[in-house]
Amino acid sequence: MTLYEELKWRGLIKDVAGEDLEKILNGKPITFYWGTDPTADSLHLGHYSSLVTAKRLAKAGHHPILLVGGATGLIGDPRPTAEREIISKEQLNKNLEGIKKQVSDIFDGKAEVVNNYDWFKGYEFTDFLRDVGKYININYMLDKDIIRRRLETGITFAEFAYTLIQGYDFLWLYQNKNCVLQAEGSDQWGNITTGIDLIRKKLGKEAYGFTMPLVLDKYGRKFGKSEGNALWLDRNKTSSYELYQYLINVDDEMVISYLKIFTFLSVEEINELEKSNKENPHLREAHKALAREIITDLHGSEAYKEAVKISQSLFSGDIKDLTSEEIEMAFKGLDKIVIENDMNIVDFLVNTGVCSSKRESREFVNNNSISINGEKINDLEFVINKSIAIDNKYVVVRRGKKKYFIACFGGKDEEE
Repeated sequence: MTLYEELKWRGLIKDVAGEDLEKILNGKPITFYWGTDPTADSLHLGHYSSLVTAKRLAKAGHHPILLVGGATGLIGDPRPTAEREIISKEQLNKNLEGIKKQVSDIFDGKAEVVNNYDWFKGYEFTDFLRDVGKYININYMLDKDIIRRRLETGITFAEFAYTLIQGYDFLWLYQNKNCVLQAEGSDQWGNITTGIDLIRKKLGKEAYGFTMPLVLDKYGRKFGKSEGNALWLDRNKTSSYELYQYLINVDDEMVISYLKIFTFLSVEEINELEKSNKENPHLREAHKALAREIITDLHGSEAYKEAVKISQSLFSGDIKDLTSEEIEMAFKGLDKIVIENDMNIVDFLVNTGVCSSKRESREFVNNNSISINGEKINDLEFVINKSIAIDNKYVVVRRGKKKYFIACFGGKDEEE
């Protein structure tokens, strides 16, 4: 299977610009680029699908350039429904540095990272209009899908001109880096073709491009922060455990396509996992492989093992071997109840809101429905104190099979 055939098999090619793209990808090494604007201080899983594709091209011998848009980020590309919120230059620069580090880590420092602000700073507006604007027809821009959809609700000149700026990026990279190919998500098709047309009209040269389908969740929503379901690549924003929980529970009908998009597993390995997913879906072998491959690539093998450990401990209810850091990761979204003093189990359950009354507390304890740090408690005289807390800090309560509560010793300052 050639590189192009593999990309097609994995469902990674949607739109194609350039009749010889297949020959270009399968031939001698070329330079290509993928870009993103630093609208946040971390990339998310939607970006990662494109980055993995860029890594495939790099593994095949092609040279990757990852463009972080310090200039385009100041404007923001048009959204389908409304104008993007303008972020400050200070925040943009902070975001830019965070993303540059992420990209470098994902590519093990082997990708060239550039910032389009470097060639736009000091570029006179009138010169830009002469050098770029005169080559792109207004009717051509109006026909761009994203612009056409915004005409009824209104679009600013800044957003309207965004495609010219990104088109110039491709021209600059072509002239200065011998970059002949741009690969992006399908929402960037119009911007890719603007760059290709600009290169053809100004230089009389041929450039290429292809788009990848946007990766959707089971509800048909993008993996993007604007959709409210972002899974960040920064483990401080989305922990390895949170990522593991999401991936291990993706829809059965989508897991194989995700394996093709997000992992470097071979055709044979994915076919075998597809067979297992159909014949023994309860084993969730495909889901486990998806989580293992993504988390290991992003956060490392130890982070993956830690995520599995936390998941297994919570599933079994045996959490006494978890560290306080792992407890924090596992119960990140759960409100922590601060307790100051030792107290009897009955009083503790009422004061922390686990039970509504002392009578209910006694019933739950007597019925073996209360676990403290993974241990069943059926002694009404049991005392909650620091000595039984995980790392002398956390007390994890499980009521019934799935209802968890978390308390911690100490005041607010100590908790933080």
